[in-house]
Amino acid sequence: MELSKLPNTNTKARKRVGRGYGSGRGGHTSGRGHKGQKARGSIGLFFQGTKFKKSLIKRLPLVRGKGKLSPKTGSVIIDLEALRAFKANELVSFETLQEKGILSKKLPKNTPVKILGNSPLEVSLNVALPVSKKAEEKIQKAGGRVIEPGSGVAVKKEVKKEKENKGKEKKETKEKNG
Repeated sequence: MELSKLPNTNTKARKRVGRGYGSGRGGHTSGRGHKGQKARGSIGLFFQGTKFKKSLIKRLPLVRGKGKLSPKTGSVIIDLEALRAFKANELVSFETLQEKGILSKKLPKNTPVKILGNSPLEVSLNVALPVSKKAEEKIQKAGGRVIEPGSGVAVKKEVKKEKENKGKEKKETKEKNG
């Protein structure tokens, strides 16, 4: 091994502040200067510099009302791909999405849900939720329809019709098998 062929190292060791003369930062003030608040310890996160100035927390707007401490939930966005769990001509609503496990059962009923059309849809569905324009086109192309989300009566009628149809289908299959 020759000294001329050793790799060049330019890195120096870190100076450890406040560890005596051997640290490379002297012994007395250790690189902190003379006196003052910063020389003696750390400063709190919300320190403003004087007691006369109104603190940052006091300057922020006050949130009023009953729900000020409850967590805020934004709207839930669902892609058309998630609707593959539904069968043909089935109704897609907030309740049915919870039944299929697409939405959490812990979500409150007034949580806004919107369906986006980023993926293809092969099954015709009746959707009773807000949808994007792209999603509406794809649902109609697949043979389904978008029911007005605000009309709860129409949605309930659709659900009743579906239940009646399922009941009729069950009776017919029992009669055929029976």
